[in-house]
Amino acid sequence: MSDIKKVVLAYSGGLDTSIILKWLQDTYNCEVVTFTADIGQGEEVEPARKKAELLGIKEIFIDDLREEFVRDYVFPMFRANAVYEGVYLLGTSIARPLIAKRQIEIAREVGADAVSHGATGKGNDQVRFELGYYGLQPDIKVIAPWREWDLNSRTKLIEYAQHHQIPVPKDKFGEAPYSMDANLLHISYEGKALEDPWSEYEESMFLRTIAPEAAPDTPTYIEIEYEKGDPVKLDGKKLSPADMLTALNDLAGKNGIGRLDLVENRFVGMKSRGVYETPGGTIMLTAHRAMESITLDRNAGHLKDELMPRYAELIYNGFWWSPERAALQALIDSTQENVSGVVRLKLYKGNVIVVGRKSDVSLYSEEHVTFEEDEVYDQRDAEGFIKLNALRLRMAAVKPDMGHVG
Repeated sequence: MSDIKKVVLAYSGGLDTSIILKWLQDTYNCEVVTFTADIGQGEEVEPARKKAELLGIKEIFIDDLREEFVRDYVFPMFRANAVYEGVYLLGTSIARPLIAKRQIEIAREVGADAVSHGATGKGNDQVRFELGYYGLQPDIKVIAPWREWDLNSRTKLIEYAQHHQIPVPKDKFGEAPYSMDANLLHISYEGKALEDPWSEYEESMFLRTIAPEAAPDTPTYIEIEYEKGDPVKLDGKKLSPADMLTALNDLAGKNGIGRLDLVENRFVGMKSRGVYETPGGTIMLTAHRAMESITLDRNAGHLKDELMPRYAELIYNGFWWSPERAALQALIDSTQENVSGVVRLKLYKGNVIVVGRKSDVSLYSEEHVTFEEDEVYDQRDAEGFIKLNALRLRMAAVKPDMGHVG
């Protein structure tokens, strides 16, 4: 790796990536290009430019990727109703392929021969970033400082920063109670005080949601309109993908919706406790399933549900750019052609409650399901249906050696 001339660094402007920036310059004696992505993390990204300039960086990229993030990554994932291990809405996972893609694009644009990230050697993000890099440019060189340097403690990082006159935020001098990752879909909190899975999180930690018990006593009703599996209108107002998620985040946060305390299985093998806020995403998952309930064929829906854990695992593990994820996405998207209509929801003290759904292409037939008299369904037909389905059971029942339990 000694022949590296230029590297593109995924740069947040925080302490860790500022240290990485200086470390890359000193260790590899190479030119560093910084890339800061605005994916709705809720913080100003322009200060990252000033910090990069202070450290002598000439080529600085700061990109607003919020619309692309929601349109091309979050929405496709929600068409699949993807949840990892039954509960996690993949908020961190789904942001990594976009960041990796843009880094590779910049590397090509500026003629860089390497890319670098600030993910540690214990977590999932190193895998997600690097699978993305290699999937998009097989010959790219990757520098992962956390797997190379000896700055393996907060104290050493701060000492390094002070020695090299890198600005250190005052709150970094002490031990932070947790680490955070944020984007428009979610915020994750991990480490330190949360490492004991028996310890309850502190209420003051949360940034996007109020506690369910502190939410209003009066429920909030909303209507979400869908077109081909994606939410396009909120209470009759057409919104862009990023604006839709922003609005749902606000509504959910005010009603205490979207918190999750989870012990998950990392791809690298260890278990990890994390606490997540995914307010708007929690609404979208419930609303999308409600929309599918009246517009999606039964067996197509069941097939989607069978494939969903595999799809979610691919995203969690970093295989967004894999051929199998693309194949699954094509199947999922094909099922969404008629997932259009309106869902009415009640938001109340941490709960998302479906109270209505309608569609011009609904498969729901009141004529068929009514308990009153109808002219479209002959109930006598059910007898033959049952007997044909019972045939193998009846045959097995008369032959004890075929496994009948009586």
